[in-house]
Amino acid sequence: MRESDSFEPRMQVRDLSAPGTILREVGGLLRVDPPEVSMFAMPRRNRRPPAVRLAPGQWLQWQINYRFVGSCDGAWSYRLETFNILYGPAMPDVFLGVPAHRVDERRSLR
Repeated sequence: MRESDSFEPRMQVRDLSAPGTILREVGGLLRVDPPEVSMFAMPRRNRRPPAVRLAPGQWLQWQINYRFVGSCDGAWSYRLETFNILYGPAMPDVFLGVPAHRVDERRSLR
């Protein structure tokens, strides 16, 4: 969801074998690799957390934030991304509970 479109929910369906995809099924588990980070985002993240493996029915919340500097005027902008990923069928309220796994990559953005 984005503030610019009044936080309208969006959904994306992708082929799990597509390049750049962070999801892979391995040995009956869903492997979730760290989301890709823009090379223009600050702070730099040289060390990323390891992949998370989800069993069927489990879900993960992964949060990461960034600061960007405008190329023309030098103005800063900020972004917080929250990925809620469930392995398996979902009920409408699935993400209202407590995730089986949580990765917090939020940093101070000074």
